[in-house]
Amino acid sequence: QVQLVESGGGLVQAGGSLRLSCVASGRTFSSYAMGWFRQAPGKEREFVAAISWSGGRTYYADSAKGRFTISRDNAKNTVYLRMNVLKPEDTAVYYCAADLSGLVTSRPSAYDYWGQGTQVTVSS
Repeated sequence: QVQLVESGGGLVQAGGSLRLSCVASGRTFSSYAMGWFRQAPGKEREFVAAISWSGGRTYYADSAKGRFTISRDNAKNTVYLRMNVLKPEDTAVYYCAADLSGLVTSRPSAYDYWGQGTQVTVSS
């Protein structure tokens, strides 16, 4: 069983920055691929970014490229999402997810465990 707990969300003005954190339980965190997804009201959950177990490979949605950075610290069992130049359309609940197979993918169905989410609200 893996538990994921996100934090770092909040209210920010357009153009601002936030860093989300996701702490994972379990001793084998360093073997998981991790992903960030988001879901806005009335919309489906969408992929934001993913990172391999080593951090050596990352993958971003087009909407995140150039503005968001995913990273991880395996010693702290933590994955981060640094978000810069935030826009009102980035407003959503952000979820982290763990893929025990280690696959770096945008497909939500590939992920085995999910956190409860953290709200990000960007005001214009």
